[in-house]
Amino acid sequence: MSWLSSHAGGASEPLQGPAQQAPPLTVPPAGGEALSYITCQELRCVLSWFESWGPVQRERFLEDLVSKAVPGKLCSLLGGLSLLQVRDRAPSIFECQLRLWTQWFETWSEEERNEFLRQLEGVEPAFVARFYQEVAGTAGKD
Repeated sequence: MSWLSSHAGGASEPLQGPAQQAPPLTVPPAGGEALSYITCQELRCVLSWFESWGPVQRERFLEDLVSKAVPGKLCSLLGGLSLLQVRDRAPSIFECQLRLWTQWFETWSEEERNEFLRQLEGVEPAFVARFYQEVAGTAGKD
């Protein structure tokens, strides 16, 4: 079972803002064991970044998220080549955030990935709906 196939499509609780009560050190995902403190902090960090990103950055993140959900279905060669380009400048903050996101995502369990999507849906339901549309659109493509 893939990490996104267990999505129930139900309503999600929005994340608490900094002015509200702080979340516990571990967060019990919907129907599972509590997440580690480190994973909780990684989730919160990525969600915070997401909220600060503009439309272009969110679009790039969507592409990355879809490629992680269905890695064998999309041609990510061009995306990979863009990472190999020699640059005369330091990476942008956004590029660094995407690198960290990728490192963290690769260590998350299926349950933790599903929890990320659940929390992201609480922040931006339309984005997550579009993510599922994009994933569905890859069906039958090789």
